[in-house]
Amino acid sequence: MVPKSSLHQVLTSQKESLLMKERGLIREVLPDLPDLSAYALIISGIRRCGKSTLLYQMLKERYSDALYLNFEDPRLYEFERKDFLKLDEIIREAGSKVLLFDEIQIIPEWERYVRQKLDENFKVVITGSNASLLSRELGTKLTGRHITKELFPFSYREFNSFHQLVPSPDSLHQYLQTGGFPEYVKQKTDEILNHVFDDILIRDIAVRYGIRDIKTLQRLALYLISDVGKFFTANRLKSLFEIGSTNTITEYLSHLEDSYLFYFVPKFSYSLRKQMINPRKVYAVDTGMISANSSSYADDNGRMLENLVYLHLRRKTKDINYYSEKGECDFVTFNKGHIQEVIQVCYDLNQDNLDRELNGIFEALQFFNVKEGKIITFQQKDQFEQEDWKVEVIPCHEFLQ
Repeated sequence: MVPKSSLHQVLTSQKESLLMKERGLIREVLPDLPDLSAYALIISGIRRCGKSTLLYQMLKERYSDALYLNFEDPRLYEFERKDFLKLDEIIREAGSKVLLFDEIQIIPEWERYVRQKLDENFKVVITGSNASLLSRELGTKLTGRHITKELFPFSYREFNSFHQLVPSPDSLHQYLQTGGFPEYVKQKTDEILNHVFDDILIRDIAVRYGIRDIKTLQRLALYLISDVGKFFTANRLKSLFEIGSTNTITEYLSHLEDSYLFYFVPKFSYSLRKQMINPRKVYAVDTGMISANSSSYADDNGRMLENLVYLHLRRKTKDINYYSEKGECDFVTFNKGHIQEVIQVCYDLNQDNLDRELNGIFEALQFFNVKEGKIITFQQKDQFEQEDWKVEVIPCHEFLQ
């Protein structure tokens, strides 16, 4: 339980701290965020990707009289469901009709309170860093009353804007190594991303879900971030980490995905059952996170580039598969069941890999009856045709624009 006076003090100090912050780079997503009434706007994304700064930008650009509250403040550790009544009193006294709530999902029954405020004609904006908690509670108590937007670390365009760089192989190389976590982009200190990695594993997963075997969770996460772009199955991971139950591995993977740390891409199949049992490919949320935390000492530029292309595609759609039959194609994207893009990634096309890369993408184009595909490289440009099908080779710095 938190006294009303303490809650008022936290609200005041948090807003003062927020207003003292630098505005930061205006995020690309900001103009696209809807100005909602009767609907909660949910901004979800990995820890430290800039959600609080985005709220501040909304405060400055749109809602100067908004009431802001970050529920991860240590002074609110004792906040209980009954304390929402005290918060109501403070909101009435403030006279604000816009509520900005950071990480409210850590409070029990938060969704009932948000529903209440929507019914009272408040505008409500919420941030959260756990997809499962948000989706489960939103799906039961706020069905039809919310719109969710995802926030990622800086895109390549945002990275270039921040450093005043032009699209080029040089700036792409910098972005591949640095990634887009705002604080890391500013300070370039690996410990920042080490701490984010550990915080997610300990605070967002182990503590929240009561996981006792933290060491195995950490080993699994380290293995995955060192193996981006590669295939895995739950059974193989179970044997590798000597865990008795496949269900345990499946739960760990689900938590890692819900925290936005990793993405798992299935093989394309018209059968959902086959999608579930076939190997998946793993990608991380950020290439800088890979560089700072990977145990692999060999630079694998090809897999880093593939991870980067995946993240660019993931910003546009969640519906991404890899194709694998006789040949393999890295990405096939869909929108509402309709195929959008067929994409292969190869850092450097050469005589050793050209036939393999072309065979894979041409096979995928024919399978899906799509006339044009793309091979994304570090800096090469070319074009190949095979009967009615065409493949354009594009430098990654151009593709990301």
